[in-house]
Amino acid sequence: MLKNKTIGSISMLALALVLSACQPKSDQEKKDPTVDTQSSSEAQAPVLTLEGTPEAVPFNLPGCSGNSCPEFSIDRLHTNQFVLDNMIDQAIMSRLQQILEITDQAKAKEMSNKATQSADQSQTASDAVANLTPAQLLGLQVQPYVDQFIALDKELKNLGASSQISLSISPKILNSQEPLATVVLNTSSYLGGAHGSSSQTYYNFDLKHQKQVQLDEIIQPNQKQKLFSLAHDQFKTWVKDAKLAENIDEYEQAWKFSLSNNYYLGKKGLILQYAEYEIGPYVVGLPRLTIPYEQLNGIIKSEYLPKDVQLTQQGASAPVAHQASK
Repeated sequence: MLKNKTIGSISMLALALVLSACQPKSDQEKKDPTVDTQSSSEAQAPVLTLEGTPEAVPFNLPGCSGNSCPEFSIDRLHTNQFVLDNMIDQAIMSRLQQILEITDQAKAKEMSNKATQSADQSQTASDAVANLTPAQLLGLQVQPYVDQFIALDKELKNLGASSQISLSISPKILNSQEPLATVVLNTSSYLGGAHGSSSQTYYNFDLKHQKQVQLDEIIQPNQKQKLFSLAHDQFKTWVKDAKLAENIDEYEQAWKFSLSNNYYLGKKGLILQYAEYEIGPYVVGLPRLTIPYEQLNGIIKSEYLPKDVQLTQQGASAPVAHQASK
């Protein structure tokens, strides 16, 4: 009898387990907390960012003491975008060429070769180059200009000049995010004379396509004349605000307006940078004109505008529902 009861109990327990297995799972059990319900198509693309800092370029400068010792300083850009780094290196060399005017390229090449030979006296040329950093490689190219700079200082001293000559070139990252990363190359120099010289040149770089973007490339087709007109209006306002002249036509007889290709997409608008003496006398320094973004709708290609400006323009162009009059 006891045996029969035991068998019956086991049978009932087995039946209960079978029935419970057949029951649908609860909503909580159906959900797998480890499964990401977001589709892969909704995943955001990685944001490209320019990351890096300036680094000093090494070169040989003779020792000197006193207040009139020449000062020579070159920085390059060391970032996660080697194409941009190389572009800025080339720009540095171009600026040195413009400032120090080593017009005999064969002589400059010979001087550079001598610098290379002195650097690899204990190694073969190929081994020496392989072991050099980008900054050291640039330093070898810079050295002939350092020598030219020192020669100029000696010449001025021999003529009785007691002033200190100087030259400085340094890049700085202004914008590190898409759509355009921007680097400004700051240059200042004093090589004797009444005053020194300075410049600011902007380099706008498309991180996605790895290329420099010129002003003409961000302008919509057939819109450059409109941009010229807007910039000219800003120029006229600048002339009057700076009290340079009351009559714009007379002022332009000496300082004719032109549309600068040296640009930067700032927070408030398109910045056009001008060089010394380009649209005004030396006393005005490095003039810049800013055209607000609200005036550039339809002129600048939307994909090149800062993200917040794109959203603002999209909102402004969206249709507005008007309440019907009663």
